[in-house]
Amino acid sequence: MPKSLVTGGAGFIGSHVTNDLLKLGHEVVVLDDLSGGFQENVNSAATFVKGSITDEALVKQLFEEYKFDYVYHLAAYAAEGLSHFIRNFNYNNNLIGSINLINASINHKVKCFVFTSSIAVYGAQDPPMTEDMTPMPEDPYGVAKYAVEMDLKTAHEMFGLNYIVFRPHNVYGEYQNLGDRYRNVVGIFMNQLMQGKELTVFGDGLQTRAFSYISDVSPYIADSVNISEAYNEIFNVGADREFTVLELAETTCEVMGIEGKIRHLEARNEVVHAHADHSKVRRIFGDKEPASLKEGIEKMADWAKTAGTRRSDKFSNIEIMENLPKVWLED
Repeated sequence: MPKSLVTGGAGFIGSHVTNDLLKLGHEVVVLDDLSGGFQENVNSAATFVKGSITDEALVKQLFEEYKFDYVYHLAAYAAEGLSHFIRNFNYNNNLIGSINLINASINHKVKCFVFTSSIAVYGAQDPPMTEDMTPMPEDPYGVAKYAVEMDLKTAHEMFGLNYIVFRPHNVYGEYQNLGDRYRNVVGIFMNQLMQGKELTVFGDGLQTRAFSYISDVSPYIADSVNISEAYNEIFNVGADREFTVLELAETTCEVMGIEGKIRHLEARNEVVHAHADHSKVRRIFGDKEPASLKEGIEKMADWAKTAGTRRSDKFSNIEIMENLPKVWLED
């Protein structure tokens, strides 16, 4: 039975990857500091360890104790817009923490290191994004993700550490943190609707994204170590069809059965149009029809209504206040 470490396994995507790995027969250890996830998201068949990837001593201890075959690294503070204002926190958590895991994986001869990167590495290049594009990230979150990708490449070339990189985009679904005010627009909209609040939209709402339901992402990540052609490769993964944020808001209101009012906020510095080409992942993993936006929203809405609303806590350590969106300061 292969032993796998899932970092961020109490979070949204990580909890789904954990479930998929258990179905594939893996013994799973979840490492999560619960800063953005919830322990109830962790499958009871997995071993849960509360702690941070920035704790180098803990990381070393876990590798020595469990002798992992595979590492699935999903732990990150994945707030692209906020990352401009928490640069030190961003790089410590999303880059230095990742290096702790890579070092341990090299020293303990891990068979493959699976890293969840982001479409954010592409920046504002013309879509659809393809894996052969030279990344040009426009925010510190994307910079950190690309730095880890490059480090994995050098670790492979120097030490033979095999890796697989996935670049998902705008993923939504069950177990998403509905109370996070800084990221995950689908969860934000559902939380606002259930609380009778206006839906907050930055700018005109004509930004486009290919919102990706979780079942179109996590199974690829989990199964990747079993596909030799995937080793030492990078894959875009997610939905194909892009929608505007306004179209997303309309669909979410329709599915939730709640009439929502849009509150337009001042536009923020963000990539306007972002979606990716998935011909490479289909070629290696097989062709699969992704969930439609309405189908995915319906599944998430059923869960959200049961889970209920969550209070959105403010990030406690903003490092730069200049140009911070005012909505992030509201109670």
